[in-house]
Amino acid sequence: MKKIAVLYWPAGGNTEEAARKIFAMLGEGNTIASLDEAASLHLADFDCLIAGGATTGAETWEKATTSNNWSKFFAANDNLMLSSKKVALFGLGDQVLYPNHFVDQLEYLRDEFAKRGAEIIGRWPVEGYKFEESRSVDDGHFFGLALDDDNQPELTGRRIAEWVNQIKREIL
Repeated sequence: MKKIAVLYWPAGGNTEEAARKIFAMLGEGNTIASLDEAASLHLADFDCLIAGGATTGAETWEKATTSNNWSKFFAANDNLMLSSKKVALFGLGDQVLYPNHFVDQLEYLRDEFAKRGAEIIGRWPVEGYKFEESRSVDDGHFFGLALDDDNQPELTGRRIAEWVNQIKREIL
């Protein structure tokens, strides 16, 4: 089985809870870490990365603020080459409060990992969501798993289970 690292930010709340659910479904021999802990990982040791975050506003992922650990992670790993790695993405958003920016951060994560040579896997269909726009949609699919624990918490468990099974097939 491939060795997988699940990386997430922010720590605590729905993002960490989703990351832990994903991690629990992966099986033995894998790793989970918030971005606070990720510096201790040697990412070259992993065959696949699963990375996730939450969309709460453009300033969260576009600027290097004290609360934006993804920006810091990519700045610290600017020379990281991931050409032999597959990366799956998950994102949390709110379709009601942010219908024009639902899970936009998936685009940012996709761009940053792809820039380092990673193959992005785990696209997820837009059916079943009610939003106006998202920068993270192409050809009827999100760039990764989209979750809305604020408005569709009853769907989170099933979506994660289906997506993790999809990811397992894609990394073989």
